[in-house]
Amino acid sequence: MSQFEAVLFDAGDTLIRLSGSGETLLHQAAANLGVSALDAEETGAVWQRVLARSSTAEELAKGRDLSSVKHREIWTSLYTYAGCEDLAGGLSDELYQLTISASSWEAFPDTLPTLRAVHALGLPIGVVSDTGFDLRPIFDSLGMAGLLSTLVMSFESGVCKPAPKAFLLACQQMGVRPERTLMVGDNPLTDSGAVAAGMHVLLLPPAPKDGPRGLGHVLSLVS
Repeated sequence: MSQFEAVLFDAGDTLIRLSGSGETLLHQAAANLGVSALDAEETGAVWQRVLARSSTAEELAKGRDLSSVKHREIWTSLYTYAGCEDLAGGLSDELYQLTISASSWEAFPDTLPTLRAVHALGLPIGVVSDTGFDLRPIFDSLGMAGLLSTLVMSFESGVCKPAPKAFLLACQQMGVRPERTLMVGDNPLTDSGAVAAGMHVLLLPPAPKDGPRGLGHVLSLVS
Protein backbone atom coordinates (compact mmCIF):
# COMPACT_ATOMS: atom_id res chain seq x y z
CA MET A 1 0.00 0.00 0.00
CA SER A 2 1.34 3.44 -0.91
CA GLN A 3 2.34 5.87 1.83
CA PHE A 4 0.79 8.66 -0.24
CA GLU A 5 -2.84 9.72 -0.30
CA ALA A 6 -2.52 12.55 -2.84
CA VAL A 7 -0.13 13.94 -5.45
CA LEU A 8 0.63 17.58 -6.18
CA PHE A 9 2.30 18.74 -9.37
CA ASP A 10 3.98 21.92 -10.53
CA ALA A 11 2.58 23.08 -13.89
CA GLY A 12 5.12 24.73 -16.23
CA ASP A 13 7.94 22.44 -17.37
CA THR A 14 6.53 19.63 -15.21
CA LEU A 15 3.13 18.87 -16.77
CA ILE A 16 2.97 21.43 -19.58
CA ARG A 17 5.24 23.68 -21.62
CA LEU A 18 5.07 26.30 -24.34
CA SER A 19 4.94 24.70 -27.78
CA GLY A 20 7.94 25.35 -29.99
CA SER A 21 10.95 27.52 -29.31
CA GLY A 22 10.98 31.12 -28.14
CA GLU A 23 12.02 32.19 -31.60
CA THR A 24 9.01 30.36 -33.03
CA LEU A 25 6.73 32.31 -30.71
CA LEU A 26 8.33 35.59 -31.73
CA HIS A 27 7.83 34.81 -35.42
CA GLN A 28 4.20 33.83 -34.77
CA ALA A 29 3.56 37.00 -32.79
CA ALA A 30 5.05 39.06 -35.61
CA ALA A 31 2.91 37.23 -38.17
CA ASN A 32 -0.17 38.06 -36.08
CA LEU A 33 0.79 41.70 -36.48
CA GLY A 34 1.13 41.31 -40.22
CA VAL A 35 4.95 41.27 -40.22
CA SER A 36 5.95 38.58 -42.69
CA ALA A 37 9.54 38.00 -41.60
CA LEU A 38 11.96 38.81 -38.78
CA ASP A 39 15.73 38.72 -38.95
CA ALA A 40 16.67 35.27 -37.60
CA GLU A 41 19.84 36.38 -35.85
CA GLU A 42 18.20 39.36 -34.16
CA THR A 43 15.20 37.28 -33.16
CA GLY A 44 17.44 34.72 -31.52
CA ALA A 45 19.34 37.45 -29.68
CA VAL A 46 16.12 38.98 -28.38
CA TRP A 47 14.89 35.67 -27.01
CA GLN A 48 18.24 34.99 -25.32
CA ARG A 49 17.95 38.35 -23.56
CA VAL A 50 14.45 37.40 -22.41
CA LEU A 51 15.74 34.12 -20.98
CA ALA A 52 18.77 35.73 -19.36
CA ARG A 53 16.76 38.39 -17.54
CA SER A 54 13.55 36.54 -16.72
CA SER A 55 15.07 34.33 -14.01
CA THR A 56 17.23 36.96 -12.29
CA ALA A 57 16.62 37.83 -8.64
CA GLU A 58 15.74 41.37 -9.71
CA GLU A 59 12.93 40.20 -11.99
CA LEU A 60 11.59 37.59 -9.59
CA ALA A 61 11.47 40.16 -6.78
CA LYS A 62 8.96 42.23 -8.75
CA GLY A 63 6.15 39.85 -7.79
CA ARG A 64 4.98 39.21 -11.34
CA ASP A 65 3.07 36.07 -10.32
CA LEU A 66 1.03 37.73 -7.58
CA SER A 67 -1.50 39.45 -9.84
CA SER A 68 -2.61 39.30 -13.44
CA VAL A 69 -2.06 43.03 -13.84
CA LYS A 70 1.52 42.91 -12.58
CA HIS A 71 2.17 39.78 -14.65
CA ARG A 72 1.24 41.51 -17.90
CA GLU A 73 3.04 44.74 -16.99
CA ILE A 74 6.29 43.08 -15.93
CA TRP A 75 6.50 40.59 -18.80
CA THR A 76 5.70 43.12 -21.52
CA SER A 77 8.29 45.49 -20.02
CA LEU A 78 10.83 42.67 -20.07
CA TYR A 79 10.02 41.89 -23.72
CA THR A 80 10.46 45.56 -24.58
CA TYR A 81 13.79 45.68 -22.71
CA ALA A 82 14.94 42.60 -24.63
CA GLY A 83 14.31 44.34 -27.96
CA CYS A 84 10.91 43.14 -29.15
CA GLU A 85 9.81 46.62 -30.19
CA ASP A 86 12.96 46.97 -32.29
CA LEU A 87 11.86 43.90 -34.24
CA ALA A 88 8.28 45.10 -34.74
CA GLY A 89 6.04 47.72 -33.17
CA GLY A 90 3.54 46.16 -30.76
CA LEU A 91 5.46 42.88 -30.60
CA SER A 92 5.81 42.93 -26.79
CA ASP A 93 2.05 42.98 -26.23
CA GLU A 94 1.39 40.46 -28.98
CA LEU A 95 4.02 38.07 -27.63
CA TYR A 96 2.50 38.30 -24.17
CA GLN A 97 -0.97 37.50 -25.50
CA LEU A 98 0.45 34.53 -27.37
CA THR A 99 2.25 33.09 -24.35
CA ILE A 100 -0.88 33.11 -22.19
CA SER A 101 -3.10 31.63 -24.91
CA ALA A 102 -4.16 28.03 -24.30
CA SER A 103 -3.33 27.19 -27.91
CA SER A 104 0.35 27.95 -27.26
CA TRP A 105 0.77 25.20 -24.65
CA GLU A 106 1.24 21.46 -24.87
CA ALA A 107 1.39 18.56 -22.44
CA PHE A 108 4.40 16.28 -22.26
CA PRO A 109 3.76 12.86 -23.84
CA ASP A 110 3.57 11.15 -20.45
CA THR A 111 1.49 13.81 -18.67
CA LEU A 112 -2.00 12.51 -19.39
CA PRO A 113 -1.08 8.80 -18.99
CA THR A 114 0.47 9.58 -15.61
CA LEU A 115 -2.43 11.69 -14.39
CA ARG A 116 -4.94 9.06 -15.52
CA ALA A 117 -3.00 6.31 -13.77
CA VAL A 118 -2.81 8.28 -10.52
CA HIS A 119 -6.51 9.13 -10.79
CA ALA A 120 -7.33 5.46 -11.37
CA LEU A 121 -5.63 4.64 -8.07
CA GLY A 122 -8.16 6.88 -6.35
CA LEU A 123 -5.64 9.51 -5.33
CA PRO A 124 -6.66 13.18 -5.57
CA ILE A 125 -4.41 15.28 -7.83
CA GLY A 126 -3.59 18.92 -7.35
CA VAL A 127 -1.52 21.57 -9.10
CA VAL A 128 0.44 24.28 -7.30
CA SER A 129 1.76 26.90 -9.71
CA ASP A 130 3.43 30.28 -9.58
CA THR A 131 1.52 32.01 -12.35
CA GLY A 132 0.06 35.40 -13.11
CA PHE A 133 -2.59 34.11 -15.50
CA ASP A 134 -5.33 31.50 -15.34
CA LEU A 135 -4.19 28.00 -16.28
CA ARG A 136 -7.70 26.54 -16.39
CA PRO A 137 -8.22 27.12 -20.14
CA ILE A 138 -4.93 25.32 -20.82
CA PHE A 139 -5.87 22.31 -18.68
CA ASP A 140 -9.33 22.26 -20.30
CA SER A 141 -7.91 22.28 -23.82
CA LEU A 142 -5.40 19.53 -23.02
CA GLY A 143 -7.97 17.23 -21.41
CA MET A 144 -6.49 17.50 -17.92
CA ALA A 145 -9.11 19.51 -16.03
CA GLY A 146 -11.33 16.56 -15.15
CA LEU A 147 -8.42 14.78 -13.49
CA LEU A 148 -7.58 17.60 -11.07
CA SER A 149 -9.08 17.95 -7.61
CA THR A 150 -7.58 21.36 -6.88
CA LEU A 151 -5.59 24.11 -8.54
CA VAL A 152 -3.65 26.62 -6.44
CA MET A 153 -2.38 29.54 -8.51
CA SER A 154 -0.28 32.29 -6.96
CA PHE A 155 -2.15 35.19 -8.55
CA GLU A 156 -5.33 33.95 -6.84
CA SER A 157 -3.88 32.73 -3.54
CA GLY A 158 -1.50 35.66 -3.05
CA VAL A 159 1.41 33.39 -2.16
CA CYS A 160 4.28 32.01 -4.24
CA LYS A 161 6.41 28.93 -3.78
CA PRO A 162 8.58 28.07 -1.89
CA ALA A 163 6.32 29.39 0.89
CA PRO A 164 4.86 26.35 2.70
CA LYS A 165 1.44 28.03 2.68
CA ALA A 166 1.07 27.41 -1.06
CA PHE A 167 1.41 23.65 -0.62
CA LEU A 168 -0.58 23.49 2.60
CA LEU A 169 -3.47 25.31 0.95
CA ALA A 170 -3.65 22.59 -1.72
CA CYS A 171 -3.61 19.87 0.95
CA GLN A 172 -6.37 21.64 2.85
CA GLN A 173 -8.51 21.87 -0.26
CA MET A 174 -8.02 18.16 -0.98
CA GLY A 175 -8.54 17.11 2.64
CA VAL A 176 -5.21 15.28 2.93
CA ARG A 177 -2.31 15.51 5.35
CA PRO A 178 0.96 17.02 4.10
CA GLU A 179 3.01 14.04 5.26
CA ARG A 180 0.84 11.79 3.11
CA THR A 181 1.24 13.99 0.00
CA LEU A 182 3.82 13.73 -2.77
CA MET A 183 4.89 16.95 -4.52
CA VAL A 184 6.32 16.64 -8.04
CA GLY A 185 8.19 19.52 -9.66
CA ASP A 186 11.32 20.61 -11.50
CA ASN A 187 12.61 23.69 -9.69
CA PRO A 188 14.72 23.02 -6.57
CA LEU A 189 14.40 26.66 -5.48
CA THR A 190 10.62 26.72 -5.44
CA ASP A 191 9.13 23.22 -5.50
CA SER A 192 11.37 21.98 -2.70
CA GLY A 193 9.49 24.36 -0.41
CA ALA A 194 7.03 21.50 0.00
CA VAL A 195 9.60 19.84 2.27
CA ALA A 196 9.13 22.62 4.81
CA ALA A 197 5.40 21.92 4.59
CA GLY A 198 6.06 18.32 5.64
CA MET A 199 5.78 16.66 2.23
CA HIS A 200 7.96 14.32 0.25
CA VAL A 201 9.21 15.88 -2.99
CA LEU A 202 10.19 14.37 -6.32
CA LEU A 203 12.31 16.81 -8.35
CA LEU A 204 12.61 16.03 -12.06
CA PRO A 205 15.72 16.89 -14.12
CA PRO A 206 15.50 19.57 -16.85
CA ALA A 207 12.88 18.75 -19.46
CA PRO A 208 14.14 16.93 -22.58
CA LYS A 209 13.64 18.61 -25.96
CA ASP A 210 11.31 15.78 -26.97
CA GLY A 211 9.96 12.53 -25.59
CA PRO A 212 8.53 11.74 -22.15
CA ARG A 213 9.08 14.04 -19.19
CA GLY A 214 9.92 11.21 -16.80
CA LEU A 215 6.63 11.37 -14.93
CA GLY A 216 6.44 7.58 -14.87
CA HIS A 217 8.62 7.69 -11.76
CA VAL A 218 5.60 9.04 -9.91
CA LEU A 219 3.77 5.78 -10.41
CA SER A 220 6.58 3.77 -8.87
CA LEU A 221 6.15 5.84 -5.70
CA VAL A 222 2.37 5.81 -5.41
CA SER A 223 1.42 2.36 -6.75
